[in-house]
Amino acid sequence: MNILKLIGRDKELFSDDINAHKEELSQIVSSSSFLVLGGAGSIGQAVVKEIFSRHPLKLHVVDISENNMVELVRDIRSSFGYIEGDFKTFALDIGSVEYDAFIQADGKYDYVLNLSALKHVRSEEDQYTLMRMIDVNIFNTDKTLAQATTKRTKKYFCVSTDKAANPVNMMGASKRIMEMFLMRRSKYIKISTARFANVAFSDGSLLHGFKERIEKKQPIVAPNDIKRYFVTPKESGELCLMSCIFGENRDIFFPKLDNNLHLISFADIALKYLKNLGYEPYLCKTEDEARELAQTLPSEGKWPCLFTSSDTTGEKDFEEFFTDKESLDMNRFESLGIIKNEPLFDDIGLNLFSKNISQFKERLSWNKEEIVQEFFKLIPEFKYEDKGKYLDAKM
Repeated sequence: MNILKLIGRDKELFSDDINAHKEELSQIVSSSSFLVLGGAGSIGQAVVKEIFSRHPLKLHVVDISENNMVELVRDIRSSFGYIEGDFKTFALDIGSVEYDAFIQADGKYDYVLNLSALKHVRSEEDQYTLMRMIDVNIFNTDKTLAQATTKRTKKYFCVSTDKAANPVNMMGASKRIMEMFLMRRSKYIKISTARFANVAFSDGSLLHGFKERIEKKQPIVAPNDIKRYFVTPKESGELCLMSCIFGENRDIFFPKLDNNLHLISFADIALKYLKNLGYEPYLCKTEDEARELAQTLPSEGKWPCLFTSSDTTGEKDFEEFFTDKESLDMNRFESLGIIKNEPLFDDIGLNLFSKNISQFKERLSWNKEEIVQEFFKLIPEFKYEDKGKYLDAKM
């Protein structure tokens, strides 16, 4: 299935920039060692493949998902075969003592790329999963940054999100706060990051859900009033690698908005997806109707769809990669823009945030409102609104 066609494009975003720097990329990667954290997720796997295909001296991959790691290795062996360099995978939790022992034993890498994240808006519904989001997106990043600094790593890359620009949900705000921690550490280690769009058909995404619904003979459900920018998994890997290798200290890379990258609604992609599979979409009015028709319509070459307006917490009306307060370099690359940052951060505020979150954990009791208030202290302009309804309440 042609993902580019489904998201309304006929050309890869970064091919010109990748080709223009092809030899330099290959030379740097083939003479360097890499640690990829969260390397078995959708973006992580794409990054690992980009690095592996350029024959690094050492490539170690860490991820908490043992099953996804197994599939990553099988995919790489089936696609690329083998390299002379040291390629190993480790099923570890970055926040664990086992991971700390792993880093203590060696930890010598030229580049550390952190792709681990809790990325779903639905993960901020309850205070317990929200706390884990804070740990994964913020504190694990700061911890691995400190370890990389101690081990004299040449460069640390960490993935961010477009939702960190003027955030309206806790997930985007957690990544914005993560960027603040990155800026503080940038005084001691070279860092870069990337903000980019939704990765089409990534694990757990709505588009990935379309595939699951088809396999399970269930209705296709999507919002018809939300448009998003999409990149392919391969493009996500290329963007991360370009930022990691070529980003200057504190640079945030993002895809330029031009004729090749444009907004498309989830409903439009659903229609393209079904027609690509040979099904005629059938628009339903209720969940009950959609569930009932899923038993009969597919045999007639039709598929029940339910397209509704969005009314859940955390959905942003529009997407943006930067704010009007950020300084940009739009000339260095053909398809990549760069946010240029000074090492500006609220040291007292970051310390207080860490202290207060630690106190919540120590007492084993906190509520969502307390955490939201801590976010507002660091991001006064945070436009968070709890509508009282979350994605788990919808089909």
